[in-house]
Amino acid sequence: MHMQTNVLEYLENTVDRVPDKTAFADEESALSFIQVSEQAKSIGTELSRQGAYREPVVVYMKKCPQTIAAFFGVIYAGCYYVPIDEEMPRRRMQLILENTDANYLIYDESTKDKIAALGFEGTALPYETCSKTEMDEEVLAKIREGALDIDPIYVLFTSGSTGVPKGVVGYHRGVIDYIESLSEVLGFNERTVFGNQTPLYLDACMKEIYPTLKYGATTWLIPKSCFMFPVKLVEFLNDHEINTICWVVSALTMISAFGTFDTVIPKYLHTIAFGSEVFPVKQFNLWKMTIPDAEFFNLYGPTEATGMSCYYHATHVFAEKEVIPIGRPFKNTQILLLNEQGEPVKDGETGEICIHGTCLTHGYYNNPEKTAEVFTQNPLNPYFPDRIYHTGDLGRKNEAGDLIFVSRKDYQIKHMGHRIELGEIESDVDLIEGIKTCCCIFIQETKKIVLFYVGDIDKRALTVELKERLPRYMIPNAIVRLETLPLTPNGKMDRLKMQEIYAAQKRRSVKRS
Repeated sequence: MHMQTNVLEYLENTVDRVPDKTAFADEESALSFIQVSEQAKSIGTELSRQGAYREPVVVYMKKCPQTIAAFFGVIYAGCYYVPIDEEMPRRRMQLILENTDANYLIYDESTKDKIAALGFEGTALPYETCSKTEMDEEVLAKIREGALDIDPIYVLFTSGSTGVPKGVVGYHRGVIDYIESLSEVLGFNERTVFGNQTPLYLDACMKEIYPTLKYGATTWLIPKSCFMFPVKLVEFLNDHEINTICWVVSALTMISAFGTFDTVIPKYLHTIAFGSEVFPVKQFNLWKMTIPDAEFFNLYGPTEATGMSCYYHATHVFAEKEVIPIGRPFKNTQILLLNEQGEPVKDGETGEICIHGTCLTHGYYNNPEKTAEVFTQNPLNPYFPDRIYHTGDLGRKNEAGDLIFVSRKDYQIKHMGHRIELGEIESDVDLIEGIKTCCCIFIQETKKIVLFYVGDIDKRALTVELKERLPRYMIPNAIVRLETLPLTPNGKMDRLKMQEIYAAQKRRSVKRS
C-alpha cells in the first residue's frame, strides 16, 4: 500500500476521480477540483520561475475559493503559505511580514492597493496572472522529488499574549495524520457539504479544506455578514444543502440563544462539530433537541498541535450542572495531564493538558525562545529527544475516563483567599433565565471580577439571582450588560476588548462624579 507523504496527493487523487465537481464556492464564484489543480500548478510554476523554494510566501487575498488555490500553488512550489487577510489590523500584518521576512507575496484585486502601506519590499505577484502561467510539469515533478513529509506547508499566526503574533509552522505529515483521524471520527465522505465559518488565516479552516480535497467533498465559504443575522445564516445552510459544520461555539449559540429555531431549522445538517470554547449546556441542549438525529462532536486542540487533538461524541442532552467533556485523543495522539513538577496527576486530579505525538507542529517561526518555552522535552522520558507541547489549559478525567476541560491556567484566579475558575461562574450565569451569553474577566490591578452578559434580564434581577447561586467570594464585583459580546477573529470571547470596555465605563463614571 502506498504511504502518503504529501498533502497534494489529496488533490491529485480527487482530480483523477471527480475533476469537474465543485470543490470550493462562495456567493461570487466557484472552483472545481480540476480548476483548483490547474491554477495551483500554474502558481507553483510561476513562483518557481521567480526563484521561490523552501521559503514563506505570503498570500494576501480576500476570503474566496481562489485563495485556497493559491495556498496549494505555494505548496507546489515547495514553499509554505502565510495567509494574511484584509480584515486583519494593518499593524498585525506588518508584524507578520517582519517575522517571516518573506520575499514573495500573492495578491488579488481587493488587496493590490493596500500592499504599499504594509511596507512589503519583495516580489508581489497578482493572482490574476500567475494563476494563468503555463504550468511546467517537469519543474513541478523535480520539486516533488525533493519533497519530504517534514517539509512545512504553512505558517499560521496565533495571537501572542504580549500582542505580538506567533507563527505556527505546520508540515505535511502532521496535517495528513490529523486529517485522517478527524475524517474517520466525523465520518466525512464525497457527499459531505461543508459550511465554512472561520477566516482562511486560521487553522480551523483545515477541517474543511483538506477533507474536501481528500474525499472530493464541497466547501461553501459562508459570507461573514450571515453571522450577524442568525435566520439568514440558517437559510444559507438550507439553500446550499450544507450538511456538515465545524464551527466555534459562539456561532452556534448565536443561532440558538436568539430564538432562530422558532423561525427556521437547518434541514440538511447531520454533523455538527464545535470547539474553541465551552458550549453552555442550555444552548447545546436546544441544538440537540431541535436536530435530534444529527451527530454532535466536541473538539479540542491548539494550533500548535496542527488542529484538534481530542474529540467527544455528544449523544445525549446534558443536565444543568454537567460539562460536555472534550473526550479522548485522536489516533496517534497522547494527552498527558501534568502537575507543576512535570509529574502525571492522580486519577480525578487537575493538571496541565500536554500533547504528545506526530500532530505537534515544528514550533514558532523565527522564535526559538517562545518555542522552547512551550515545546519541551517529555518529562516522562529522559532517554532521547521527545517533545511535548504545553497547552496552558487545565484538565482532568471524569469517572468514564473522558477528559474534561477545566479552564485556562490564566483564567484560574485567587480572589478573597479562594482559588476560583472564572468558567465556573460563567456556567452558573448561563443557567439563569433570560441570559443569552456571558463572559467573566478578572481585573488584576483592582482584584475585581467583572461579568459581561447579553440577555433580557436587568442587572438588579441578575444580582439577586447570583447571590442565590454563588458563594460570596465568587459573586462578580461589577456587571456590564452589552448588546453583543466582542469576539476575536476566530470567534472566541475577546477578553482584552472587554477589559477596555470596562475601563472606558469606569473613566466615564469618574468624570460624571
